[in-house]
Amino acid sequence: MTSKRDFYEILGVSKNASADEIKKAYRKVAMQFHPDRNPGDKSAEEKFKEAAAAYEILSDQDKRAQYDRFGHSAFGPGRGGGGFGMNTEDIFSQFGDIFGDDMFGNFFGGGGRNRSGRSKGVRGNNLRIKIKVNFEEIAKGITKTVKVKKYVLCSTCNGSGAKDKNSVQTCGTCGGNGQVRRVQNTFLGQMQTVTTCPACNGEGTTITNKCTACKGEGRVYGEETVTLDIPAGVQDGMQLSMSGKGNIGERGGSSGDLIILIEEEEHEQLQRDGLNVAFDLYLSFPDAVFGTQIEVPTIDGRAKIKIPPGTQSGKIFRLKGKGFPSINSHEKGDQLIHVNVWTPQHVSAEEKNILEKMQGSQNFQPHPDKNDKSFWEKIRETFN
Repeated sequence: MTSKRDFYEILGVSKNASADEIKKAYRKVAMQFHPDRNPGDKSAEEKFKEAAAAYEILSDQDKRAQYDRFGHSAFGPGRGGGGFGMNTEDIFSQFGDIFGDDMFGNFFGGGGRNRSGRSKGVRGNNLRIKIKVNFEEIAKGITKTVKVKKYVLCSTCNGSGAKDKNSVQTCGTCGGNGQVRRVQNTFLGQMQTVTTCPACNGEGTTITNKCTACKGEGRVYGEETVTLDIPAGVQDGMQLSMSGKGNIGERGGSSGDLIILIEEEEHEQLQRDGLNVAFDLYLSFPDAVFGTQIEVPTIDGRAKIKIPPGTQSGKIFRLKGKGFPSINSHEKGDQLIHVNVWTPQHVSAEEKNILEKMQGSQNFQPHPDKNDKSFWEKIRETFN
C-alpha cells in the first residue's frame, strides 16, 4: 500500500496535538484495527500498519518537524503509508512499547515483542550520512549510489550469533516463550503479570558456543552499497530517511534507519531564493541605453533574453518556470534576473570628454521621458 493520507488525519488529531494526545490517539486506533481483533480483515490490517507509520513519525520530535515542513517526501519515495517501510516485527515491537508488555500479553494473549512473544535480537542504531547535491540535481532529482560503513549481517552464523545449530538451546527459564508469567494474590484476587525473560532477554533461546567471527553478536562491521533516490526540490539541511538501511541489530534484530542530510553545493553564478533562482546581470552603460540581446545561465543551460533600450539599474526580468520544483506540489519557481548597470572605474581622456558633454544634457538627468524619440537619437549620435 502506498497511501499518502495525512498522518494527523490517520490518528484523528490536529497538527497542534501534544505528544500525549498523539500517543493516546495511536493507542485508540491501534486497538481498533489490531489484527487479532480483526482476523482475516486486510483493510483493518492496512489501517493498523498505517497508524503505526503515522505514530513512528509524529512521536519523534525531529521526524515530526521534517514531516510538518516537507510532508511525505521528507522520508523518501514510496513511503507514507502501509507500514511506512516497517516490517511486522517493528510494528508489534512498537505496539508493545506503547501498551506495555504486560497489557499486550494479557489483552491479546501474545507477547510484547512479536506475535509469538519472543524478541528477536536488539534493534540496530540509526546512521546519518551527508549527501552533496548541485543545482541541476536538485532541479531534476537524482539517484545516487553510495557505500556506507555499518554493521552488517554476519555471514558465518547468518546472524544467529552461535557457532553452530547445536550451540543454540531453548531457554530453561521461560521454556522458549521469551516471557515469564507470575501470579500474585492481591485483595482483588489473583493477578497475572507477564514480563520479558531476564535469562534470554526475550529471545527464547540461549547460546552455549558463540560464533568466532562476530563473537556472538550476529553482526560484523562492514560496508553496504545503498541506492539513494533524491527527489527533485530538496533543500539544504533537509533530512531524508530510509527505513531499515542503518546498522543491523544484534542476533537477528531489525535494522535502524539511514538518515540522509542534504548539503546543497553553491553555484558559481546562480543563487537560490526559495523556489526561485537569482542571477545578477551586469550591463554596460551603452547596452543599458541602446538595448541588447544577451545570454544568461540557467539551471539547465543558457537562455537568451532581450534587454530593451533604456533599461534601468534595479530592473528585474523573470524567466517563468526556470526555478526549482516544489517537493510537495506541482509548483515551480522562476529565475529572477537582477539588472545592474556597470559604472566604469577608469575612463580614457576621450571617454571623459564625451561624458562631460553628456553631463549637462537634460536627457541624462534622472527619469528622462522614455517616449521622447529624440532622446534616443541623441544618445546614438553621441556614441557613434
